[in-house]
Amino acid sequence: MPLNCTGEPNVNAAPGTTSQRVTVSVVIPVYRGEATIEQLVSELAAYRDGKITPAGRPFTLSEVRLVWDHGPDASDRVIRQLETQYPEWVRPVWLSRNFGQHAATVAGIGASGGNWVVTMDEDGQHDPAAIARMIDAAYAERASLVYGAPANKPPHGALRNAASWFAKRVVLPLLTSRDTPAFHSYRLIAGDAARAMAAYAGPDVYLDIALGWITTAVATIDVDMRREGREANNYRIRALLSHFWRLVLSSGNKPLRVVSIFGGLCAVAGLLFALWIVVSYLLGHDPGLVAGWASALVCTLVIGGVTLGSLGIIAEYLGLAATMSMGRPSFVVLEDPALRFGVPKDVGADHDSPKNSGLS
Repeated sequence: MPLNCTGEPNVNAAPGTTSQRVTVSVVIPVYRGEATIEQLVSELAAYRDGKITPAGRPFTLSEVRLVWDHGPDASDRVIRQLETQYPEWVRPVWLSRNFGQHAATVAGIGASGGNWVVTMDEDGQHDPAAIARMIDAAYAERASLVYGAPANKPPHGALRNAASWFAKRVVLPLLTSRDTPAFHSYRLIAGDAARAMAAYAGPDVYLDIALGWITTAVATIDVDMRREGREANNYRIRALLSHFWRLVLSSGNKPLRVVSIFGGLCAVAGLLFALWIVVSYLLGHDPGLVAGWASALVCTLVIGGVTLGSLGIIAEYLGLAATMSMGRPSFVVLEDPALRFGVPKDVGADHDSPKNSGLS
């Protein structure tokens, strides 16, 4: 049997064969899950002894990492009960205080040990039955990251749905590359890539942006979202704005370059306006402008443009420093994709870098 990068037998060496089984760690950040987490874990327990995906790939949920994020309810008590009920399978991660969903998810990922990592919400809207299809999509697309995109209207409040739509459909395409998929909290991530991200990511980075630092091989499948097993959680406007601002700040220097570009356009507009006035006077045409107005406008445009351009350059340096503080690595070494997906060693490099044909 081939060995992975740790020298242990690689369970992914021959996907699709019944003798090889992949292990999946499930990470669930828990903040307000007293009423829902027990039912979700009981559903996941059905996969402890192994299941077969629709494409014939055997897998096992080897552990469930419940990350307690100091919520206002008795979630910690329920987590302890589940740990007693499922010893050596339910493995809590106790945070010292409330750090937020993204930080809690990263903490759980860092503590995981499966070949693949699934992240889920605590409220029960993510159906564990979709995990099998996500695994098949990962192997079919040779993707190390698979998102479960809602096929139906997300079961949240109108404010949260509207904010999510605006961030994913309007802001995200402007801040990132055109091929970047919409982010979702239901994810399947290759274990080594997930843990590498957890090791590098800084405290204020947006989780999915950090995942984009590690991998570009991404697929998306449609998943029917279930109704939350509790009262719908409508985030306060302040929380939504904070979540959105973290996305903007984590997206790199692209927003900063807009300042430089706008400043350059203003300066060019001022010079063109000055040239038009000079040419008009030389040709004997009176532009009909109030005395002194033209020179004031030209100076404003040119000086303002130069100022904005200079600020943009300074912002680029600040953005670079911010990116370094977020932990973006210069490079990351992962295992050979042939080991993960069971691809013959003689397959060309072009096959190791698939295009995201499955994105939506």
